[in-house]
Amino acid sequence: MYMDYHHHTNNSIDSKAVMQDVCEQAISKGIKEICFTEHFSVNPSAPTYGHMDFAKYQQDITDSQHSYGNQLTIKMGIELCEPHLMMDVYQTELSSIPFDFIMGSVHNIGNQKLRLHLRANEDTFYDDYFAEMYKLVSDADIDVLAHIDLMKRYAVQEGHNVYTFEKHRDQIAAILEKAIQRGIGIEINTSGLRSSLSEALPTPQIVSLYNDLGGKILTLGSDSHKAETVGAGIKEAAQIARQCGFTHICQFDKREPRAIPLPLS
Repeated sequence: MYMDYHHHTNNSIDSKAVMQDVCEQAISKGIKEICFTEHFSVNPSAPTYGHMDFAKYQQDITDSQHSYGNQLTIKMGIELCEPHLMMDVYQTELSSIPFDFIMGSVHNIGNQKLRLHLRANEDTFYDDYFAEMYKLVSDADIDVLAHIDLMKRYAVQEGHNVYTFEKHRDQIAAILEKAIQRGIGIEINTSGLRSSLSEALPTPQIVSLYNDLGGKILTLGSDSHKAETVGAGIKEAAQIARQCGFTHICQFDKREPRAIPLPLS
């Protein structure tokens, strides 16, 4: 069963996609389950700051479930920017909302977008990024780490190389070990396949290492911001998961993961 567990709509600050259009496209492509994961930040000093209209978001979910629920399972999720910072504010903002799934991501370091941090710290930007990701996974109340090695997207755009896995293996292993210890999963994010990067996030070496360390919670997501690219790369992500030793991926309901077999083709 193909599922897309990372999608944005016009409830996010960087998307104009209409949820019902996304659902219709998902059904047409044979996607059986989708989880919407809108961006949300509570840090007014961060460039990604932006409060959502949660009443609208929940109504969009309810309306879409009513319209398409017999053809598509629709889950309500969220992607939190730096959720290890200002955790008390996140708790206050989110405690009353019945999410199925919460992702955590690093889009800023020191209240600077990743691209700007890279330009100012060309010798250490990968180290800095993975260090921030370790802080996130150590403290945040999340279910899955989003696009663990996102920094490589900006590195390539700025004329730098993708990081060498072996050089950063210890940092990455520490992140994954902490995730496993805290019951947090990872995703295979296919957005990189649609860019000049031409590879998923994270690299398969990370997915394999997570499996080798005993990690079990894995989701697949397009990270699409457009209706027409819902589910993009999900079949390729399933193949990566199989090659990295996984036989199952996870779906979430009320933040509880459930393993289901990877689709065969």
